[in-house]
Amino acid sequence: MNERLRTVMSQRGLSVQALAEACAVDPKTVERWLSKSRVPHRRYRWVAANLLGSDETYLWPAIVDQQQHRRKIEAMSELVRLYPNRAAMSLQAWRTLIDESTEAIDVLVYSGTFFSQMPNISRALEARSRVGVRIRICFGDPDCDAVVRRDEEEGLEGTLSSKIRAARTYFRSIVSTEGCEVRLHQTTLYNSIFRFDDNLLANPHVWGHPASMNPLLHFRRVDPMAAGLFDHYCDSFEAVWASAVPWVPKAGRIQDAAN
Repeated sequence: MNERLRTVMSQRGLSVQALAEACAVDPKTVERWLSKSRVPHRRYRWVAANLLGSDETYLWPAIVDQQQHRRKIEAMSELVRLYPNRAAMSLQAWRTLIDESTEAIDVLVYSGTFFSQMPNISRALEARSRVGVRIRICFGDPDCDAVVRRDEEEGLEGTLSSKIRAARTYFRSIVSTEGCEVRLHQTTLYNSIFRFDDNLLANPHVWGHPASMNPLLHFRRVDPMAAGLFDHYCDSFEAVWASAVPWVPKAGRIQDAAN
């Protein structure tokens, strides 16, 4: 028996007949809500909760479990494909994601050398920006402690900073393009993130191994109203982006805006 619903109805002086009329259902249906704890359809829950001045999750707590279950299923369905390593995804697949983007392209890396060296990458991004796509690229600050530590962990012998400086030169031209921005971050990077509209690729960093050797997870947003894995990684990007500083080429050479 749904004691919560019965109690609130009693407190509000609302009869079974009155609630049935308000919801446009048979009184026997309301009796089943009460005696058998049946969970009504969403539109009936809204009408009843509004009429009773109560929250639907209080009147029917079972819907919380249903919502959590639905979110778990949606989160699982967001995973489109798991690649054993980043190189397993073809260059053409990357270019298709870039060329078909209509809203946003976000990139979070330390050096992202493979992405920077895609043929005509700056032209491709400039082309997307001209049709209204927002472009945000976030490199590691080559002089920060996090980059030095990652260099040591991967045994790169001091070359990671140079890779970052070299990689960002490929984007020198897009910095002055409207809708494009390049920043430098100083965070410990646990995943490289590549977002193309509702598609997101997360490249986890495994200690001691370069990003290219680590798995690549392709997620696609299922429901913009449900906070799934896609949004989980997007939130991570936004947090790093907010703390990063703009990078701008100056006086014919690359300089950090912070310097």
